[in-house]
Amino acid sequence: MQKTLVERNIVVGTLQSVSVADQEIEIVERKGIGHPDSICDSIMERVSINLCKAYHERFGHILHHNIDKAFLVAGETEVRLGGGTVKDPMLLIFGDRATYSANGKEVPVAEIAVETAKRWIRENLRFVDPEAHVRYRVEIKPGSPELVDIFSRDVVVANDTSAAVGYAPLSETERTVKETERFLNSREFKAKFPEAGEDIKVMGFRQGKSLALTVAVAFVDRFIDSEATYFRRKRELTEAAEAHLRTRCTMPISLAVNHLDEPGRGLGGMYLSVLGTSAESGDSGQIGRGNRVNGLIAVNRPMGTEAAAGKNPVSHVGKIYTILTHQVAQKVYEELHGKVREVYVSMCSRIGAPIDQPKIASAAIILEKGARRERVLSQVRDILDRELADIHRLTRELSEGKYPVC
Repeated sequence: MQKTLVERNIVVGTLQSVSVADQEIEIVERKGIGHPDSICDSIMERVSINLCKAYHERFGHILHHNIDKAFLVAGETEVRLGGGTVKDPMLLIFGDRATYSANGKEVPVAEIAVETAKRWIRENLRFVDPEAHVRYRVEIKPGSPELVDIFSRDVVVANDTSAAVGYAPLSETERTVKETERFLNSREFKAKFPEAGEDIKVMGFRQGKSLALTVAVAFVDRFIDSEATYFRRKRELTEAAEAHLRTRCTMPISLAVNHLDEPGRGLGGMYLSVLGTSAESGDSGQIGRGNRVNGLIAVNRPMGTEAAAGKNPVSHVGKIYTILTHQVAQKVYEELHGKVREVYVSMCSRIGAPIDQPKIASAAIILEKGARRERVLSQVRDILDRELADIHRLTRELSEGKYPVC
């Protein structure tokens, strides 16, 4: 069977600007898995994945859903040395749209959402009891007829007009910020420092060749019996993190942990928590306010406005293109290693158009010295065209949860 040739609108050009790694100032943030925003992103993405599985089992294909609205309302706790108490549980509100029934078969959307959240909490937040410490409210409504109809068409089309941008490679600052949070939230680190809660935020500020990291770590109060213990364990934690970072980063690094702390002020001078997340009392969470799909909030980079977590992986280009642009940028950088210093990939959809044919797909390249411009641009265009032609493999893998979105 002969393949139909598709003419895609692909534009590739070069940039004369300085790469991020060579700029004087760079600011990068990462919110850890226990941050209220990350909790919302992670749970709603898992809900979407489990809905995809339920739809596949019942109907043989994925039906309309977008679970990309969620709000985690902070609870109330009383922190005490040696272990505090939960006075009022958190409230997780699930929002947006899903298909509840088709062809006479029902899908228990609300039950799937709540059970998915409870399972995720058990697996990722050591001190949060999903039964006692969190309440749940499902406000997921049936989808609009026009968007539902997209899923019955022969050709999968975009359900929105939206834009996305991705880039590669990560700078050393970006890699270090990401690595720092992952290390502090690793099982190995928790075994040595069980008092380090999952709510960890890392802010990296590079000026010239020096990197300053400001890290917030919610210490769990049941492990802390005195102010002296808190500051001793914080010092030991900081030293362990510094030793790890010296093996991973070539730049001089200064590391400040819980910078608001002040000895002598009692509970007011220490960052303590009951459950290891600020959502227990101090900070609510919302989907889409946390890390981008590459796990970072990079101030020096262009960023799209779409929240990828929870969107359906079949037709929602806000999710598909947001992930695809980063993947394509990384493939361009890897396949043209030594020719491309930095690459930015952008895509803009048009509602109703096939998802493999965006209104525009573009790449902007910072070339390495000596690279042949026209040859490189031609190769980049071929990579973009190839990856768009293979987009349905990506959507299938997204439905299986193969790619993180925060």
